[in-house]
Amino acid sequence: MDADGRPLLVTQGDPAGIGPELTLKAWLQRKEARLPAFAVLADPDHLNGLASRLGWNIPIVPVRPAEAVAAFDGALPVIPLSTTVKASSGQPDPACAPSVIEAIETAVRLVRKGEAPALVTNPIAKHVLYDAGFRHPGHTEFLAALASEGGSEPPHPVMMLWSDELAVVPVTVHIPVSSVPSALTTDLIVRTGRIVARELKERFGLSHPRLALAGLNPHAGESGAMGMEDDRIIAPAIEILRADGIEAAGPLPADTMFHARARQRYDAALAMYHDQALIPIKTIAFDEAVNVTLGLPFVRTSPDHGTAFDIAGKGIARPDSLMAAIRLAARLGSRRDAP
Repeated sequence: MDADGRPLLVTQGDPAGIGPELTLKAWLQRKEARLPAFAVLADPDHLNGLASRLGWNIPIVPVRPAEAVAAFDGALPVIPLSTTVKASSGQPDPACAPSVIEAIETAVRLVRKGEAPALVTNPIAKHVLYDAGFRHPGHTEFLAALASEGGSEPPHPVMMLWSDELAVVPVTVHIPVSSVPSALTTDLIVRTGRIVARELKERFGLSHPRLALAGLNPHAGESGAMGMEDDRIIAPAIEILRADGIEAAGPLPADTMFHARARQRYDAALAMYHDQALIPIKTIAFDEAVNVTLGLPFVRTSPDHGTAFDIAGKGIARPDSLMAAIRLAARLGSRRDAP
């Protein structure tokens, strides 16, 4: 996966959260987990200190991207930040925000320059960044803004939670449930469905992607008896997607979409709001699910969990989702570079 001499890039995330120790653990388990070479954007001294406190013998070497693959087998390659990181595990601090932002910006710049095939982002805490003056709604929106630098139109990013057992996409994401009916439009569903179908083809290699769209209301509205949004908003979107040649089923009752037999009928499920998508995948694949951002001009994956400040620095956080994100980033980055 790293045969072309380019490493995957992993950002530190919030240095007070579990991201840094998960990255250390991923390197420790690199051989048995069969991980491709990666380099982390971080402060080497901070990682050294954390590894020492946890009692882990991990050589850490500062590198340029071109040197990372050769160094990876014997040491964790670190692309140093210009910002010094002074973070205490489990203690979120707005003073760490500049390093968090620098790691993301630098990683995006390197990937867009072709020095790495893909980007894996460790979890950040939005409230910490907001306290430091961060103006973007979240991680994904920040990445979309970085993708549009140079005058291009900002892309429409789509969040997919992926695992071997299930892939889900929330059409509306981080908004109150009470706001979902007014935010949900036929145009938004169509735009999301087109991006998902396109990237399932281009990045995941599916020749004929199958989409299943959940209804908003119980029983998908039951012909209007439990709400009209399914007939008035979702059903027309499905017809437009079908007219585009996309195999789209629905609107389907969400309570019968996610059992094992139902999952065999589609490649990705489009849910109408956050929890409708995330509850099933976190039930089925809590430790292995990966957050993939579709619609960007570069590959970005992330673990499907947060900063977990409550257990940070204790060495007990599981790296499964980060390692799955690294493997998936390598897979998608390899396909994106293929002629």
